[in-house]
Amino acid sequence: MEELAEASGVSVRALSNMERGRALGPQRRTVALIADALKLGGVRRDEFVALAKAGRTRPAYVAAAPGLCELPGSIGDFTGRAAELAWIFRLADALDESADRSNAAVISGGAGLGKTTLVVRAAHRLRDRFPGGVHFLDALGMSARPVGSDEILTRVLRALGVRDQQIPEDAAERAGRYRQLLRQKRVLVVVDDATSEAQVRPLIPGGGHSQLLVTSRRLLAGLEGVHRLHLDPMPAADASELLRRILAERADVPDDHDVQDLVDLLGGLPLAVRIVGNRLVSRPIWSAGDLVARLSVDGRRLDQLSAGDLKVAAAFDMSYEQLPDAARQLFRRAALVPGPDFSAALAAVLGGVAVPVAEDQLDDLVDLGLMEIAEGGRYRFHDLVRLYAQQRLEREDSADTVIAVRRQMVSWLLATVTAAGGWFGPDAGRSADPVFASAEDAKAWIRIEAEHWSPALGAAAVDGDHHALVRAASALQWFAEHWVHWPRWLEVFTLAFDSAVALGDAGLQAEFLNHIVWVHTLPWRKDLPTALGCAQRALGLARQAGNVRQEGWALMYIGAANRGMSDLEAALTAVRQAAVLLEQAGNVRDVSQALLARGTIAFDLGDVSEALAAYQRALALVEDPASGMTAEIAEAELPHVLGLTARALGRVGRRDEAVPMMLRAVDLFGRLQVFMGQAAWLRILGEELYDEDHAGQARASLLQAADLYESVGQHDRAERCRAGAAAIEANTNSA
Repeated sequence: MEELAEASGVSVRALSNMERGRALGPQRRTVALIADALKLGGVRRDEFVALAKAGRTRPAYVAAAPGLCELPGSIGDFTGRAAELAWIFRLADALDESADRSNAAVISGGAGLGKTTLVVRAAHRLRDRFPGGVHFLDALGMSARPVGSDEILTRVLRALGVRDQQIPEDAAERAGRYRQLLRQKRVLVVVDDATSEAQVRPLIPGGGHSQLLVTSRRLLAGLEGVHRLHLDPMPAADASELLRRILAERADVPDDHDVQDLVDLLGGLPLAVRIVGNRLVSRPIWSAGDLVARLSVDGRRLDQLSAGDLKVAAAFDMSYEQLPDAARQLFRRAALVPGPDFSAALAAVLGGVAVPVAEDQLDDLVDLGLMEIAEGGRYRFHDLVRLYAQQRLEREDSADTVIAVRRQMVSWLLATVTAAGGWFGPDAGRSADPVFASAEDAKAWIRIEAEHWSPALGAAAVDGDHHALVRAASALQWFAEHWVHWPRWLEVFTLAFDSAVALGDAGLQAEFLNHIVWVHTLPWRKDLPTALGCAQRALGLARQAGNVRQEGWALMYIGAANRGMSDLEAALTAVRQAAVLLEQAGNVRDVSQALLARGTIAFDLGDVSEALAAYQRALALVEDPASGMTAEIAEAELPHVLGLTARALGRVGRRDEAVPMMLRAVDLFGRLQVFMGQAAWLRILGEELYDEDHAGQARASLLQAADLYESVGQHDRAERCRAGAAAIEANTNSA
């Protein structure tokens, strides 16, 4: 260049500006000097001069800029995301409808969800609708050095044809020039992987018919007046179709079962689906089953999700590195939570911080797509993100720290479930509970957090914290009748019995054996021989400990087991003995239960009058506020006692009293969400209490019972009710 400058007399700087495109229209004399220095003549000189002239005559804002901010190609096997594409297309349609509508949209979502792929696909299909150009910029938001907004504006202006010397130095003027051009043209600008509102705010169009699409792992909640679309994992059907399209290159396409197994392990993450597809295509000797086996091992799954420079863990790394240290710590520790979702209160325990602080840290995780919002304001991991958090925990936290945090979580869960269960025992409401304001709050917590406190009981058993386990299980016994269809009561009371054995406490052993018997006598999981054996064992332990109450309950359960095995005389003998002991123990709820047991056996023996008398005595105790029974226990007992009383009234021909009483019992069980009890009384209504003049009500009751039985997995009982309803309908039609 120095030689050309010396030969032509044109400065090195001027030549450099022309070479780099900063001076696109040199003067005629300058062109002639350069042509002379290059010794151009004839046709070549004419072409050189013509090109220089063309550069001079271009308008200042439309200088050619081929290849700048060019849109990447769209993958050929793209599939799914139909609703999301339609949403983007509707935004483009709306540009013609009103000048007042927002011209910007943010497409957010966590790593690997296919934000870039989606927007590039949409931009290609929209290209014809933006004759002013479609321009794509990678903002490098997850990198150590994201592209600044000023640089993004500069690149877009260059792509729009603005010469460098025409680009304003002032940032505000540069943004103004950009908005001016977007009003004059019809342009689509795509900014991929934005990291902050400040990075893209200057690019929001100020009107006209241009559009800005921004992708980001962050929500960019601070941007005003923009449309928003948050990507979730792909539905299983779409993920399966994507995998099949990628695998179409293989000679042997995996069968549907193997494809479904792979998709189930990937959680609908498009990046993971593509990596799996690429691995199988690049390794034709592998079968899909081979990869399923590798991916099925949780500890290896993330390591297997790698193909060349595509790595799921690397995508998560970029989000993780954006977090402050405190949020990173909470992210790692949240992997210790056993259930599928969790509350901010549990997160606060894991982080060792106040709940408001934990909420702020969780917001950071949600903002970066490392955590999802679950129903009820709770939080959850994507399955692959959970595995990533576990890996980070193992890598960055010492074994002693992990053990200490886990024990802290278990201790808090057991203390909290103990407090919650206490709301349903004989001392409910007699002391202030700093955790729960009401029994309803306590009930909701027990149900929602069962996936956490239940494993915590097992963890306490392993750690040898038997006292905490026993306290929790003792408190939960009172709640069990509010949630009888929960399938894990046997596990809870078996753990508690084992802890009682470890503590050498015969009375506690008898107590938890009695609760185990209760589970075995539930109608939908009846195991009467086991129940009888456990009850007899509990009886011996209670007598050894001198525990009159547990002795009485062991006899009650011996009676229940004998009744179930049709030995009614033995059942009646046991229950009579139990009644004496429970009366002696002085617990009014126990006395009520003994009355109900005596009534039920009398009912079975055909002595309905005696049964009705026993039921009515029990009902009087339950409904009497001065009986000594707590409101919470009375609330749980009342629908059961009402139903038994109503059934006996119906058997002695007093249906006009029985039906409204049974309907009341059904309603109360429904309010308590005791669906098994509600279904049982609806079945009795349909089968026994409604007469022929009320066939429609009988049929409706049976169908409602069938639906309730289905909801708790009692399919045989549901089928029985449906058959009864069909029989009523057939009889009605034939009449």
